[in-house]
Amino acid sequence: MNIPSELKYTKDHEWVKVEGDVATVGITDFAQSELGDIVYVEVETVDETLDIEEVFGTVEAVKTVSDLFLPLSGEIIEFNEGLEDEPEVVNSDPYGAGWMIKIKFSNPEELDSLLSDEDYKALIGA
Repeated sequence: MNIPSELKYTKDHEWVKVEGDVATVGITDFAQSELGDIVYVEVETVDETLDIEEVFGTVEAVKTVSDLFLPLSGEIIEFNEGLEDEPEVVNSDPYGAGWMIKIKFSNPEELDSLLSDEDYKALIGA
């Protein structure tokens, strides 16, 4: 199970990479393996400002649809449009080309609520 130490994580299996006041978000290797073959990623919240833990989109696999929860409050400034044509890249490269959104986050204190790689490993029993 790949759980990069430089990222932060949520209990809902999203990963977060912080660069300044922008966070890149995707789902973890664990989440994509639990979902199975991903066939569609839907994010219709670009340019919207949402609160932490609000649903920002969905990911659809062959057998299920899962909500995606915002790890930090802020404005969704970008969606990875490459996922429209190749959603399966979330399975093959969840921490790279399979990223989903970028957020201009509004409350840096919320970063403290994110899990470290060690905390996330404990959560999933890795």
